[in-house]
Amino acid sequence: MSTKTVNVLGYATNNEQFIVKARNLDIRISKNPKVSDLEGPSPIEYILAGFAGCINAVGKLVAKELDIDLQSLQVEISADLDTDKYNGIPTHNRAGFNHIGVVVKPTSDASPEKLQDWLRQVEYRCPVQDNLINPTPVSVTIATTPEAVIAA
Repeated sequence: MSTKTVNVLGYATNNEQFIVKARNLDIRISKNPKVSDLEGPSPIEYILAGFAGCINAVGKLVAKELDIDLQSLQVEISADLDTDKYNGIPTHNRAGFNHIGVVVKPTSDASPEKLQDWLRQVEYRCPVQDNLINPTPVSVTIATTPEAVIAA
């Protein structure tokens, strides 16, 4: 089994911005009411953007393996999200997505059958899709001081 650990570090700034460091990149999340140039997508939009980007990356890899000439690829994603739980309104609904719809539009001379096979493999191998459709163990802890970590 080959594994890769992915790390990010996020922190809130005094201008109501949340910044995430990923490798040597700064990712801005949510609105910045003071400086509109510093606005970024919401966390939910980042999940969907990551999903689209993963379909693109895996799609190109699989196309190369299947000898499919993929001239371009468009990925449209739409998701339904109930905001009641997020807003503290009592509900039995989950806080996450209720539905995610994906439309993949490859530009290629490959046959429809070959593109269907390609898409099946992309879905099977896409780690973001895997994490969206399967439970993943998550542990959350709180550090009240640099030395203390308390499990939530």
